[in-house]
Amino acid sequence: MSAPPSEATATALDETVIDVSDAALAKVLEVRSEENDSEDLALRISVTGVSGVEYAYDLAFVPVEDADDGDHSYCIGGLTVLVPSESRDRLAGATLDLPSNEGQGGLVIRNPNRPNPLGDLGDLELTGEVAERVTQLLDQRINPALASHGGFASLVGVDDATVYVSMGGGCQGCAMSQATLTEGIRASILEAIPEVTEVVDATDHSAGENPFYA
Repeated sequence: MSAPPSEATATALDETVIDVSDAALAKVLEVRSEENDSEDLALRISVTGVSGVEYAYDLAFVPVEDADDGDHSYCIGGLTVLVPSESRDRLAGATLDLPSNEGQGGLVIRNPNRPNPLGDLGDLELTGEVAERVTQLLDQRINPALASHGGFASLVGVDDATVYVSMGGGCQGCAMSQATLTEGIRASILEAIPEVTEVVDATDHSAGENPFYA
């Protein structure tokens, strides 16, 4: 079994969501020591929104006793960390650390998770077979988001657990369309339709105005 990213010992009330590097832990504890009743303070880390292609975060000291019922709570090196339930999946596997540039102050969160560029699905209800649900998802959420870029996506077909999607309009031949498919369309389909395990780009990008397949 491989060792966790942090050398600090994590004593979990719940399992660790976001890790804290030794350097960041020392910094957080130093800052916390300047607060009143510092030993009773936990570090609450939450996702507050989206900033560009990354999540935006909020870090704050709060009394341990004021933790919300839905907060995920665990301890690392004497520091209690609280993560709101709605931020848990978005922070899973991330690490709180010091910046790589020694001249840069503050803390950074190194997060492998990225927000969906097409937005959250929200309370979306899909019905029918896989192909029908993919079409509903494209029509109701994905294509309205792509329309602002002059593009659209269409279902080519479904083969077992694989969905084939093509992109047209401003997306066809666009070098960004591959990223849009991977980060946006693929993520949306996999999230909304659990039976699907793969989404394949079936677009003939060589036919676009700016083909990147030549």
